Amino acid sequence: MNRKREAPIGVFDSGVGGLSVVKEMLQEMPNESFVYFADTANVPYGSREPYEIKQFTSAITAFLLEQGCKMIIIACNTTNSLAYEDLISKYDVPFIGVIEPGIDKALATTRNGKIGIIATAATAKSGVHQRILKEKDPSIEVMAEPCPLFVPFVEKGETEGEEVHKAALSYLQPLMDKGIDTLIMGCTHYPFLIPLIQEITGPAVVPVDPAKETVKRAIERLKKDNLFSEEANPVHRYYVSGDPVSFARVGSIFLKRNIEPVEKITLV
Repeated sequence: MNRKREAPIGVFDSGVGGLSVVKEMLQEMPNESFVYFADTANVPYGSREPYEIKQFTSAITAFLLEQGCKMIIIACNTTNSLAYEDLISKYDVPFIGVIEPGIDKALATTRNGKIGIIATAATAKSGVHQRILKEKDPSIEVMAEPCPLFVPFVEKGETEGEEVHKAALSYLQPLMDKGIDTLIMGCTHYPFLIPLIQEITGPAVVPVDPAKETVKRAIERLKKDNLFSEEANPVHRYYVSGDPVSFARVGSIFLKRNIEPVEKITLV
């Protein structure tokens, strides 16, 4: 047995959003063990300074490597946009981000060349989606809209209701007015809001969930490196820096399975 092949995959996010990636992992790579870390003591990352995000994510990566992870999925667009280069320069492990897979899917999906992005304030301000989209296809029209209320809603497990709908409409209307036909979920929290988003946009706008494309890319890399697991009894572990009870409650709802126990740890 190749012991490294049976090692876990590390996955991290500021909170429950990265579970949108875990949901795809459970479906598409059911034999893989994983260690999930949610930095719920510092959520949301979207309002944080870049240097803070780099500090947080460096500590998280070090922790995941201590757990023996063979690959790390950055299930957080804000981290991907602000700390990816820093992480790959510091740590010798394969990293899979969520930004480029979603961009490639959006480019393959759009019919009129008008792509919208909804993201945290930090991700929208970084301009990373806009830059990569333009590099891949200069003719594309790109429009980004920061959605600061979405992460707090999702962290509480609120994905419907009057307040969420009102916020969503205010964020989506400017993008619809500009005629987008494709919408990138620029935060891993946002796929849990796709039913509400589609209710507002209708069929004219296709939502792109980067979680699906990210997991496809992770599988390709694992197979290429001969690290794809055939383990019959994978182990799934969940860690948080904040309240484990709240995370377990909301996470179990989103994954439709009990994810307890969730362990709280403090990273230095």
